[in-house]
Amino acid sequence: MLPSNPGPIGIFDSGYGGLTILHGIRQLLPQYDFLYLGDNARAPYGTRSFDVVYEFTRQAVISLFERGCHLVILGCNTASAKALRTIQQKDLPLIDPNRRVLGIIRPTAEVVGTLTKTRHVGIFATEGTIKSESYNLEIHKLFPDIKVSGVACPFWVPLVEYNEADSPGADYFVKKRVDQLLRLDAQIDTIILGCTHYPLLLPKINKFIPRGVRIVSQGEYVAESLRQYFDRHPDMEQRCTKGGHVHYLTTENPDRFKESAQLFLHEPVEVENISLG
Repeated sequence: MLPSNPGPIGIFDSGYGGLTILHGIRQLLPQYDFLYLGDNARAPYGTRSFDVVYEFTRQAVISLFERGCHLVILGCNTASAKALRTIQQKDLPLIDPNRRVLGIIRPTAEVVGTLTKTRHVGIFATEGTIKSESYNLEIHKLFPDIKVSGVACPFWVPLVEYNEADSPGADYFVKKRVDQLLRLDAQIDTIILGCTHYPLLLPKINKFIPRGVRIVSQGEYVAESLRQYFDRHPDMEQRCTKGGHVHYLTTENPDRFKESAQLFLHEPVEVENISLG
């Protein structure tokens, strides 16, 4: 039996990248309580199969529900691409039809149409997100005229997690993917960072993209989308507690999580270790 009292907003990611989503939401909606879960022991998800990502994500969602969350946001592009729809359609009716799981791809896709002038959009993401073509599908549902080109950036997540995002060595890996994307389509004027780690590489990305190309980080757009969601669903908004607190869960070593989380949040965090599966 899941707890029925109001609880925190759950945010799930395979690792640390979802902290950029959490940060964006807290900037706009600081009054809410949040419970962040990073499945760091099994990260990264980007190269895993659909079935594995779905199963890991389902375990995390249930864990957050059991800890009192009525609303869970998949702050992970790979989980949003590979697991969200199945969880929404197949699992929620069985677990609890009144709880909700939201992703971060659609809010980003929704805003792109208002940002691009050339109607040519680029995506930097993990291999799993690019192969899923989730961004292409979501953008084309809303804006059939937009041409979408995507490039997988396999080395970008390790650069961030090993605190090498500012290093001279990162220049090579960032420039290589920027050049690759612009070779695919020189008319791109808007680029989506389709992995939540990538905002930490923004200084490097900006160094190599042409002037006038706009970079879309997801945090602020997901936050605005959540605010609008609460306006449309006041019943769900009332089931989210408001104390301004954040608690962190990880499947890995809490000390490692604390150290890495500070790269994303620039503040100390208290972390609890849990098991999934």
